[in-house]
Amino acid sequence: MSLTQSVTSDHQLARLLQIGMVLEEVVEARSHKHYEALGDDELDPDIAVLLEDAAEESGEHRRRLEALVGGLDADPVAYEEIETLVAARYESDTDFDGVLYDQLCNEETAYKFYDDLITAIDGSDVRFSIDRERLLDVLREIRTDERDGVEDVTELMERRR
Repeated sequence: MSLTQSVTSDHQLARLLQIGMVLEEVVEARSHKHYEALGDDELDPDIAVLLEDAAEESGEHRRRLEALVGGLDADPVAYEEIETLVAARYESDTDFDGVLYDQLCNEETAYKFYDDLITAIDGSDVRFSIDRERLLDVLREIRTDERDGVEDVTELMERRR
């Protein structure tokens, strides 16, 4: 399955939305991991807020995506299968120079995924079992959040130079 092609069915859309859910779970888990790994002495208040916000936002995105999947006329794909796809294609390398670089990669990856997904849906003339405008509105809002996350991390990186 590729996001370079249009989305052609509820089943394919459900699978893509599930990939988004796993991406959000990765961002949330990595944010928590970084927060816990930094001791009180090392945890800059701005970075703490950034990580807390990223984890909270990712949890909300995941719930919104789950609601979309629940409205589709499709059987969900096994979580393990989706997780494998994400690890192979979208999960970031863990060897970054720091928490902010890792967070930036996570935000950029999520933004690119949602941007590609919106393009694939826009390129499709298939009628889904959920309202197309609602679907696109939710995905555009999430994409905007991810874009804003990229900007927030970049600004924080620039302030810390």
